[in-house]
Amino acid sequence: MKLSHIPLRLTTGAYILNSGLNKRNLDEESAAGLQQMAGNAFPQVLDLEPARFGKLLCAAEITLGLTLMTPFVPSRLAGLALGAFSGGLVTMYLKTPELTEDDGFRPSPAGVPYAKDVWMLGVAAALILDTKNKKKVKVVKVPTPVKTAAAAAAIKTAKDATGSTTKKAAKAAKTATAAKAAKSAAKAAAPGKN
Repeated sequence: MKLSHIPLRLTTGAYILNSGLNKRNLDEESAAGLQQMAGNAFPQVLDLEPARFGKLLCAAEITLGLTLMTPFVPSRLAGLALGAFSGGLVTMYLKTPELTEDDGFRPSPAGVPYAKDVWMLGVAAALILDTKNKKKVKVVKVPTPVKTAAAAAAIKTAKDATGSTTKKAAKAAKTATAAKAAKSAAKAAAPGKN
């Protein structure tokens, strides 16, 4: 989760979680009222018993709230879930005539508490559309003249060391081996030149 997503996810998640927890003991009449409003946008929910609808709404809000607040859930996935939920709320608001003015968009006094749900749609869009910062790995290429010069110096040292002590010969061999290893590593690191 990106640092910039934490405030969006925590505040929205806490708000929705609290709403769900408050619906745990929803009475039949309140559940029927919520179901009727939801039925304006989604007529299928009217086929459910009001008590069952209330329990499903409660479970959905608690699950969504916890999903938003859980750090290991990817932000894009949390944003998609929030977008579906808030999109449903905004659709319900727009399709309930008594919640909007005559233009069908601006909230009536009764619609103000529902019109504010549009902010959750904005949070969902921010979570979905935000791109990841990918770290680019910089490949450092060793110039060919440097590799060649190191190998030539190692060979020259090895030739000079033939008449010298064993320590000088061993040092020259190490230098030559190091140059050869550097050359092999450079070849392996170069893309498409294996």
